Amino acid sequence: MTTQTLLIELGTEELPPKSLKELAETFLAQIEAQLSSANLAYDNATWFASPRRLAVKVANLQEKQSDKVVEKRGPSVSVAFDENGVASKAAEGWARSNGITVEQAERLVTDKGEWLLHKATVMGETVDALIPAMVKQAVAKLPIPKPMRWGSSRTQFIRPAHTLTILFGDKVIAGDVLDIESDRLSQGHRFHSEGLVSIDHADNYEAALKEAYVLVDYQARQDIIKAQIKNAADELGGDALVDQDLLDEVTALVEWPVTLVGDFDESFLEVPPEPLIYSMKDHQKYFPVMDSKGNLLNKFIFVSNIESKDPSQVISGNEKVIRPRLADAEFFFKTDKKQTLESRLTSLETVLFQKQLGTLKDKSERIAAMSQFIASLINENTEQAYRAGLLSKADLMTEMVLEFPQVQGTMGKYYATHDGEAMPIAQALEDQYRPRFAGDKLPEGNIGCAVAIADKIDTLVGIFGINQAPKGDKDPFALRRAAIGLIRIIIEKGLSIDITALVEHSVALYGDKLVNENTLNDVNDFILGRYRAFYQEQNISVDIILAVLAKAPTAPLDFDQRVKAVTHFKGLAEATTLAAANKRVGNILAKFDGQLLESVNGALATEDAEKALIDAVANVETTIAPMIEAKEYQGVLTALAQLKTPIDAFFDDVMVMADDEAVKVNRLTLLAQIRAQFLNVADISLLQ
Repeated sequence: MTTQTLLIELGTEELPPKSLKELAETFLAQIEAQLSSANLAYDNATWFASPRRLAVKVANLQEKQSDKVVEKRGPSVSVAFDENGVASKAAEGWARSNGITVEQAERLVTDKGEWLLHKATVMGETVDALIPAMVKQAVAKLPIPKPMRWGSSRTQFIRPAHTLTILFGDKVIAGDVLDIESDRLSQGHRFHSEGLVSIDHADNYEAALKEAYVLVDYQARQDIIKAQIKNAADELGGDALVDQDLLDEVTALVEWPVTLVGDFDESFLEVPPEPLIYSMKDHQKYFPVMDSKGNLLNKFIFVSNIESKDPSQVISGNEKVIRPRLADAEFFFKTDKKQTLESRLTSLETVLFQKQLGTLKDKSERIAAMSQFIASLINENTEQAYRAGLLSKADLMTEMVLEFPQVQGTMGKYYATHDGEAMPIAQALEDQYRPRFAGDKLPEGNIGCAVAIADKIDTLVGIFGINQAPKGDKDPFALRRAAIGLIRIIIEKGLSIDITALVEHSVALYGDKLVNENTLNDVNDFILGRYRAFYQEQNISVDIILAVLAKAPTAPLDFDQRVKAVTHFKGLAEATTLAAANKRVGNILAKFDGQLLESVNGALATEDAEKALIDAVANVETTIAPMIEAKEYQGVLTALAQLKTPIDAFFDDVMVMADDEAVKVNRLTLLAQIRAQFLNVADISLLQ
């Protein structure tokens, strides 16, 4: 069967850059799904996207569906004919509906009887007939939150559409989408190309548009931009700050990338680099440049969408644009320094944290008290912790943070340093928001850890305390992120802190503001629920996590030590047998509704295997007692692994449910004693 390349392109006004990649990927996914549903075979399909187009190219698509035979079963022979062999009305009606006579019908014989049968050949449809409807459906299913109308038409799309190209090889497939008839015409570059571009063959799509100054391959265009930025930075002797989100956005803004370098007055470098960087990246889509020591240079790299005959004019224009942005940051910085952070505390009374929980001033005071409490737990300077907590939200009232919310905390550090605050306090103001996202760095100092933990606990307790726990994917106060950040800080910083103690202290600080009487348990349960995601990201198997969760440890560092111990234990040769034995013991004990003994009575032991196990358990208990006290969980499980042989012998040679009630209860007490020793660490019966 003949195959050709299929090209589908929708030409539009400039599409939203932050949505371009998702739109293109969805367009491809929709086309592929429909081709699969229609049983149209092809080799591969790829998407293309630039500011003014979405496109899909399908390689070696078959020109039509394969013909197929459809079996249409009619009435049973007993119903189709009377005793004289005359066809019934039911048989004739069925035959007529299939375009045959009853005599032309075949017979289908099964073990349940015989039926009339017609095998109809259904001719496959061509791509000419199928593709237009597929394109229309794919466009309709694109993720567009706010479609718009244009002109006098009632048609809606994310941006006005101008061209529709549907080519199968060199042939135009007739169809219409968004009230536009298909053709072989496409839009070239808005400035470098005159008129529409005619595409003679689907295979020549990229080449034809490249001549019109459009690089339609998104990834190839991005690779070119990355290479150009690197070359420009190398010539400056520095490194460009290139994050993926900004790179994606810039790639979606240009069709013919030309990378240029601009500069700004060195005096602006007296302003902290963070707001300057945010101004360049967020407002102007520029790439800042750092020197080899990590200091910001007075240079920036930007990507233009035109190949100017006089690049200096383009550079000059961009330098003029960035200058007032940086001047604003400079003004904010100088103005903010005229007032201390401490003097801003009263202004926090004008901003609500949450209607039922009070103002940011109230929150700052609670964070201060909680930070002081945490510092006492980890043997840090409690006065510095209190001071850092009290000042933690003060920079939110500065002009710089009001203009650049992303630098909250960071500017607090700079202003605290300017005010003469101790360095641990200043650093804590920046540390309080860490980690902001998965993989983000943790607070640098322990004072910062105290404030970060205090802030997160205060939010968790407050929101749960007014019965506004996250539901489904709705988490307006980012409580899940706060809980995982809390876990990360405590574990990775090796802090011996119990969550229950923190929650109890926080509940007390809130006083009568909380209405949920079960706040303590709710917060503990919520945090316990985050461990699974936390450890799965570290490739810890779910059964290990569940084994530790069964014990519900409320100290994150203790939880982590148990996870590491169970992970090690699971790798031992004895683990599988002991896990199964623990499960068996658990099942036996669950069915026993009597009263166990306080301790095993050796005098009631009658079997050698029973006596041997009693002795082995006694020896192991002596060994592991100091380990349990010291929370050396790996040593505990390694020692308990020595019980494998006597436990196996016990189950092989001893009848647990003996006829003698006293003997039976004694044996059950022995098993419960063994299981209790394992449960000092985790429920290993859950291991698989």
